[in-house]
Amino acid sequence: MTIDQRQLYAPADAARDDASLLRRAIREMAIQDWVVFGYLVTLNVAVVAAMTSTTSSDALAKLIGLLVFQVASLILVRGGLIRHGLLAPLLYRLAIYGTVQSSYFLFKDLLPVINPSSLDRELYHLDLALFGFEPAMVMDAWVNGVTTEWFAFFYFGYFFLLALHVIPMLLFGKRDPQLSEFCFGMLVVFCVGHIIYTLVPGYGPYRAMADHFTNPLPEGVWRDLVMSTVASGGAQKDIFPSLHTAAPTFIMLWSFRHRKLTPFCYTWPAVAFATANIVIATMFLRWHYVIDVLAGLLLAVVAVTTAAAVTRWELARRAEQGLMSNWPLFSLKQ
Repeated sequence: MTIDQRQLYAPADAARDDASLLRRAIREMAIQDWVVFGYLVTLNVAVVAAMTSTTSSDALAKLIGLLVFQVASLILVRGGLIRHGLLAPLLYRLAIYGTVQSSYFLFKDLLPVINPSSLDRELYHLDLALFGFEPAMVMDAWVNGVTTEWFAFFYFGYFFLLALHVIPMLLFGKRDPQLSEFCFGMLVVFCVGHIIYTLVPGYGPYRAMADHFTNPLPEGVWRDLVMSTVASGGAQKDIFPSLHTAAPTFIMLWSFRHRKLTPFCYTWPAVAFATANIVIATMFLRWHYVIDVLAGLLLAVVAVTTAAAVTRWELARRAEQGLMSNWPLFSLKQ
């Protein structure tokens, strides 16, 4: 073949290579890859559909960036272009878990665009109709410096509880069934929870019903830390379902399910104690209605049940078809 002929056929060969790479990446994709892809596409479509000519596009640009990063990373890792034992697993975790967590920090700007309404009144009256009371208002009588600091400590401890489980699992998890099950369950909690935020927005009793409370929450180290954190990084209208309830409850149920394994045989009682206090704190600190908490509990149960079944199916499918690891594991090998 002459030089001119090689140049003539080169674009066609490149196109075939690109198509082959894309097919290989799609074939290798796991169910969590599709879940996160669907989640990011849904958010992008919701924002675009709700945008007006006066709406800032900055948050949308960042959201599109997350989707592009996820797709590009999956092509590189699932397509086999990056096989490095450290880089490939890290890039994959950033593309799957990192994009979902990062998207939350855009919700402060996105939720008012997607759904500018507030359903606080409806949630409050639903509580009264179903239960006859609102826990946040009942616990108003318990408010003092000690109780406020106690529950604020556990409310803020939510972030430590997640970090102590998510980071070691993502970076050091070696048991594929447990790693896949835990990560898929957490993705279900956050992806489903974030999407429902856009459908059922609300501010919570602290802001929507401020004049209904007799005792203000006294200032304190942990109370002030909670307030400043929510004000600076919170999505503001993210109450239904309560992910402060769903995520710790999922971790507690998952830890109990694997209580025969170390370290969960030792840690699950402490996680259960912390989770119970976090759940109460969501209502004591007036962030959530009881219906938000119940929705969070239901989401946690659905996540832990679904994760177990889906993981069994996915690992069996990948073994049968000879596909790469469900979650690429870190290795010092190149």
